[in-house]
Amino acid sequence: MSNARRQGLDEHPTELAESNVGRVEYRFDRRGPATVVVFYGGHMRAGLSLGEEVYAEAGCSVLVPSRPGYGRTPVSAGASAGGFADVTAALCAHLGITEVAAVAGVSGGGPTAVAMAALHPVLVQRLILQSAVGPLPWPDRRTRLGARIVFAPHTEHVSWALLHSLVRYAPDAGLRMLLRDLTLLPVRDVVAGLLPEDRERLLALFSRMRSGRGFTRDLKELATAGDSVGHAVRVSQPALVIATRQDAAVRFAHSRALAAALPHAELLESRAEGGRDRYAHFNSLRHGARDPGAHPSDPSADSRQSSPRSGCRPTPRRCTRKP
Repeated sequence: MSNARRQGLDEHPTELAESNVGRVEYRFDRRGPATVVVFYGGHMRAGLSLGEEVYAEAGCSVLVPSRPGYGRTPVSAGASAGGFADVTAALCAHLGITEVAAVAGVSGGGPTAVAMAALHPVLVQRLILQSAVGPLPWPDRRTRLGARIVFAPHTEHVSWALLHSLVRYAPDAGLRMLLRDLTLLPVRDVVAGLLPEDRERLLALFSRMRSGRGFTRDLKELATAGDSVGHAVRVSQPALVIATRQDAAVRFAHSRALAAALPHAELLESRAEGGRDRYAHFNSLRHGARDPGAHPSDPSADSRQSSPRSGCRPTPRRCTRKP
């Protein structure tokens, strides 16, 4: 795989799988024997990537399914987070994956990751949540009303065509427009402070995003806590919850609620800022906190090495550890 593609600058090729529980689009980047399953949030699909190089550098294979309504995965592929968790477990069986080193949920993909850990404890070894929607209603009423108009199935292609053009021909203005709802910091300062490589990645990502029928589905499903609490309390695996107080899209309260509901969770407060949050959260798995496979209450976890079973150990970057 080329460095550009690995860094998320190109669209990745994907495949389709059929099973008795539904059809799903997916990307499976094979590297080592251990596999990490990544569920992305809104406007993302299997062909796009966001900071996955942390897993590649750790020698993990990465499986990314398009959630229902995104890419080529139909809305009917799993009527709920739990339903799509079952679809993904069937996909793992189809691909010969008998053990998942970690399931990672980013933003709106968080509830599906929690459901997969809860419903398939033999398959999934650990849970990683990054700015994930928790057992609270999401998003706020103003955002919901606007999104139902702008990103509805019959309007999203027009909305994204305009945004793609803006990102292409006026990148600074495009970044300010798209990042203003993602950060609580002054958006001009955030854009001005982006590293060149992060700026390039964000522009490439925003130029390819689409909502399909998936975002409308997300808005409906995540309007209430639903099964989120029930799934969270059933998670027996160690869980790592990463979040920042500067995130405007998924407020820090969601991560607090997740850490409180998950029986074996550790909450790490990232020092990431603004629009770089999603990248910095993946980077926080690279430098400085503990092995997510270690039990949070294990006093030796900071120095614990990865289990030979897992084969990969994403190692975190400097974060503020929360009880």
